[in-house]
Amino acid sequence: MYHARVRRQDFAYELPPDLIAQEPAPERSAGRLLVLDPVAAALHDSWMRELPAFMHGGDLLVFNDTRVLPARLRARKASGGRIEILLERALPGQDALVQLGTGKPVKPGLQIVTPGGAVTVLAREDDLWRVRLPAPAEEFFTRYGEVPLPPYIRRPPASSDHERYQSLFARVPGAVAAPTASLHFDAALTGALAARGVQRTCITLHVGAGTFQPMRAEVLAQHRLHAERAAVSEAACSAIASTRAGGGRVCAVGTTVVRALESAALGALAAPGVPRPWRGDTRLFITPGFRFQVVDMLLTNFHLPESTLLMLVSAFAGREAVLGAYAHAVRERYRFFSYGDAMLLTRRLSP
Repeated sequence: MYHARVRRQDFAYELPPDLIAQEPAPERSAGRLLVLDPVAAALHDSWMRELPAFMHGGDLLVFNDTRVLPARLRARKASGGRIEILLERALPGQDALVQLGTGKPVKPGLQIVTPGGAVTVLAREDDLWRVRLPAPAEEFFTRYGEVPLPPYIRRPPASSDHERYQSLFARVPGAVAAPTASLHFDAALTGALAARGVQRTCITLHVGAGTFQPMRAEVLAQHRLHAERAAVSEAACSAIASTRAGGGRVCAVGTTVVRALESAALGALAAPGVPRPWRGDTRLFITPGFRFQVVDMLLTNFHLPESTLLMLVSAFAGREAVLGAYAHAVRERYRFFSYGDAMLLTRRLSP
């Protein structure tokens, strides 16, 4: 699936800190769009509002309809020390898997004081902690948590983030980070795409907080990706089958959609390029050498240096082409990461 010789530093690039977007664009579709066609070796500077010009009638946009929970909770230990709880996954009953941010070691049995009552640390599970909450996780964090802005956004959440860090298609609660490519879509843009004959459907992948964790292994083959829950419905598979039958292209809106569709395809294909309905946990780590079976185009934001998401994009369009596009984006002062600008990429024909 990946080349054993490929290393983390092969995906490094220089990024001036002032290009990391701290606020969303004034309007969802007001961002810039860098279009990369690796087949033609062409780059084109454009705008998100011009996306319909790069799509064909009969193409299919696939969105992630996960809804972000207010998953961050600032709390304290019984001793008074500060501690931050970041939800990773709700479990049955009142248990949850979380990340705990504190300057001192955490041990099972620790009592954490929150506005909603005591949270008890139960056990370590890999890089996470299993805790018992005063109420089921979704209910508890919805009432007491705050918008889990990424760590590179260096400001407290504002009231506007409740709406802007959520896509128009969000409907299934469970994510602790937004599928950010979909944040660029508003009613005007979706209307213009529909008028051009571009169809749309949704999958669900609940983005975990692990998406922001740095990759520690030097060699890609040694890295194990965090698990995320995903579901590809019969309706989504039917929409893909219709697109294939009509000669259209499947465009994933975000890397989460790529991982969900390609995970489903690894299970079984109903026809060439068409996955079967699938539901489960995915740890699919897409790196150069991966054989894509479903996705033809990818709309995505710019990703962190040496990140697994940049590796996925490089697998899709070619590492040299992608890093060349990133260098261009830096020179042209595009805005990077979750609230930043976007790229539209066409899959190269061979790995």
